[in-house]
Amino acid sequence: MQDILFDFISKYISLTEDEKNAIVSLDLFRSVKKGTTLLREGQKSQDCYFVLKGCIRKYYIIDGEEKTTAFYTEMDALTPHCVINKAPSEYFIGCVEDSILTVSNSDMEAEINGKFPKFEIMCRIMSEELLAKQQINFDEYKTSSPEQRYLNLIQNRPDLIQRVPQHQLASYLGIKPQSLSRLRARILEKKS
Repeated sequence: MQDILFDFISKYISLTEDEKNAIVSLDLFRSVKKGTTLLREGQKSQDCYFVLKGCIRKYYIIDGEEKTTAFYTEMDALTPHCVINKAPSEYFIGCVEDSILTVSNSDMEAEINGKFPKFEIMCRIMSEELLAKQQINFDEYKTSSPEQRYLNLIQNRPDLIQRVPQHQLASYLGIKPQSLSRLRARILEKKS
């Protein structure tokens, strides 16, 4: 798994053997079973996640109903808001599939950034890319109909259709599972 991480990092910076060894020494890698809750509403945490394999999701429970706001799959990073603002989490993070993650915290990151300053540059570039991607996703969500959101999902993240339970996918799209079924049928009918 470390080779997958090193390949990803090499898209941003080149790594020396010392840097690779420093990363390995942090003991970042975790195998997590499907259904595991990584973070609960009201819980404080310092853990940041990077998905090497699998799928995790971020969701709220509002009036007893789960509202999925994001899915994170291979090569996606997630730093929960509660890590940044040092307050209890307002949402849950759970594993949709058996997953292999790196789990780090700000102390580990400070240690690596102190020894190897180029990691800080990489993190800044990744943060800028993530912010831009999230802004685009937010704008698309706010300006599109459920059908357009579903068609965007098919085009941009088709793997989620097979990987994620329908009720979670419907929640992510902002509709009920029954509406998703009707929407899929309508789209199939148009193609016929």
